[in-house]
Amino acid sequence: MIDCMNPFLARLHPYPFEKLRQLMAGVAPSRDHRPISLGIGEPKHATPALIEDAIRSSLGGLSSYPATAGEPKLREACAGWVQRRYGVTLDPAAQVLPVNGSREALFALAQTVVDASQPEATVVCPNPFYQIYEGAALLAGAQPAFANSDPGRNFAADWSQIDAATWARTQLLYVCSPGNPTGAVMPLEEWRTLFELSDRHGFVIASDECYSEIYFRDEPPLGALQAATALGRGHFKNLIALTSLSKRSNVPGMRSGFVAGDAALMKTFLLYRTYHGSAMSLVVQAASIAAWNDEAHVIANRALYREKFARVTPLLADVLDVTLPDAGFYLWAGVPPQDGASAVCDDIAFARAACSLNTMWPSCLAACLRGTHTVSIRDRVAFAWRWLPASMNASKQPSASPPTREASYEPPRPSSHHRRCVGTPRQARPDERTRAARVGGASDPRTQRRPPARRRAPGCRPVDGQPVGQESRAAVFPLE
Repeated sequence: MIDCMNPFLARLHPYPFEKLRQLMAGVAPSRDHRPISLGIGEPKHATPALIEDAIRSSLGGLSSYPATAGEPKLREACAGWVQRRYGVTLDPAAQVLPVNGSREALFALAQTVVDASQPEATVVCPNPFYQIYEGAALLAGAQPAFANSDPGRNFAADWSQIDAATWARTQLLYVCSPGNPTGAVMPLEEWRTLFELSDRHGFVIASDECYSEIYFRDEPPLGALQAATALGRGHFKNLIALTSLSKRSNVPGMRSGFVAGDAALMKTFLLYRTYHGSAMSLVVQAASIAAWNDEAHVIANRALYREKFARVTPLLADVLDVTLPDAGFYLWAGVPPQDGASAVCDDIAFARAACSLNTMWPSCLAACLRGTHTVSIRDRVAFAWRWLPASMNASKQPSASPPTREASYEPPRPSSHHRRCVGTPRQARPDERTRAARVGGASDPRTQRRPPARRRAPGCRPVDGQPVGQESRAAVFPLE
């Protein structure tokens, strides 16, 4: 036994895919159905040739140590993309840093920002959430607090659930827009509220925007830096936006992204990263420059997602409570309960019954808290579809060459059943007590949100072994 160990490690929960392995232990895949990967939510579209070409042409960089701050050309490419995408001007030398994917940066930022010596240091997260937020908070010596999703606003985080005393202790706020898993996009007025809270209490806002380039409405999702600029906050005080090439450019194995924002925070973050050993390979930097400087492959990628979602969403809407999100590559589908089963057992039974598929245990990506933060239970089952469903014949398969012009896209007309799912929330029928929790839902990127979808509360993790609430929802990553 090791006597000296970081005590905060004992506070970590098992990572979702460890729970997945436990859940699927002893489950035999069906021999009667074609396997469909329902595991980790990663892109399945081909990596663009221009990125592969850039890697091959820059292999000489393997013989050199890279600088943690990144090559000037990469930082300029990142700043140039922010200007084109959001209309925001950045200083590449002071306000941009390359990172090895947004995940490691989200974690490292908490280690940089949090002062664990302060009483009850707190990190606020949306709920459900990307588990890195919670792990980063715990290992930094902070306690996480959760803002539950609001079913009446398409499961956008309800920041009003965080009381004044908690905000006063908060040192870091994680925001995810478009949401993972909910797909909700924060409007400008919501950003105004968070900026005012940050000014009042001095906490840092980390905006996770890795799903920003997969969307289904005419207007791209609003970004944090864009919102700050619109509100006259071009200094980006206490604000850092994080983004990644993984979903945008189909290169999750490259581990490449960047952070941008408050120059003072960037200076401190660079100091931490220098000691942490977070420099990006020169080969990856070269490929990243090619990716950030090209938008044609992003438009084509988005068109392919749109085509797939347009075909599968009406099919699922005939049998599940599901609607097309505004952004992200998730659907959040309600799954009917089994007779006589509790919410937790019903959800787990559903996941195990899909034994020909890789599913994710619902309780992995949300938290249940007592008191003001208690939410109805929703178990999260994630579906990452590698191909179109077998029910679609070859004539319905998406074209190999997706359209490159976005103006020609129109969201699919929902079936009559689908339209019933999009209206004003109603009281659940007795046979709808349970649903399985996953990611989906959406909100209008503008100030006003569109009418809420007929959905319920987010997933959650039992506290002290005691499940909370009754409802569950199944998360679907449809057609990656």
